[in-house]
This record gives sequence, structure tokens and C-alpha cells, in this order.
Amino acid sequence: MPRQLSLAVRGADFANNKPKAQGSVPRRFEIATCRPGEPVELVLEPDNPHDPQAILILSARGVPIGYVSAERAPFIGRHIRQGEEVIAIFQQATRTAAVIRVSLDGSEPILPDIRKVKGPPASEDDHYHVDPIWPDD
Repeated sequence: MPRQLSLAVRGADFANNKPKAQGSVPRRFEIATCRPGEPVELVLEPDNPHDPQAILILSARGVPIGYVSAERAPFIGRHIRQGEEVIAIFQQATRTAAVIRVSLDGSEPILPDIRKVKGPPASEDDHYHVDPIWPDD
């Protein structure tokens, strides 16, 4: 069974730091251009002054769309630092930001069928399939 989970993208309302003269694109605009299944890149940021475990999420076009949540970043980062093949794709845009789908075992991430989820979401970030919580090893 593949080890996959959906993660909420955080920080979509913050500005990208690249100067506008170099073609900076707002994160929310970039999220709006992303399509389900497009690859996204997870980039460790050990020099991030706010959180040394931060993981930046880049769209298929290399534009930052946000970060992995501070609660999940240590877990995902450990897999990346251990050299495991972590593959991520864009899952969907939400009202608060977006959701990505991550595979921790090198398998191609599979988008969940959100039509099978019954009832209204508990919060704006729950517009995606709920995965089991994997042990932190």
C-alpha cells in the first residue's frame, strides 16, 4: 500500500520575496493557475529565519505557493533528508490556500476521489481526503 497523504498549503497570503522587476507572481495568483496532478517541488529551507524546518512549496513553474505546515514539516523533512524519494503534486485550490498530495515511498501520488467524501467539511482546510496518520518512525 502506498504511503501518501494530503497536506494543506500554508502562507498563501504572504508576498513572494522576489522583486516585481524580476517577475514576482503573487502566491494566490499562482495557486489559481495550478491544475490537479501538476508536480510541485518541496524545498527544505534550513536557513529560514522563522523556522529552520520550513519546507517551501514551488509550483510546476518554480513559483512559491506557500509552505508545508509547521506541524508536518519535521515529518516530511526527515523523509527528504534521509534521501527517500518524496514526490508531490498539486491536489486542489481551497478558499484558504491549497492542498498538495505527497507520496513518501517514491510511488506516483494518486489524487483522492473527493466525490466519495460525505457531508460538509469540518473546516475550510478539510476539502480533501483524510489519510491515516503515519507514525513518526
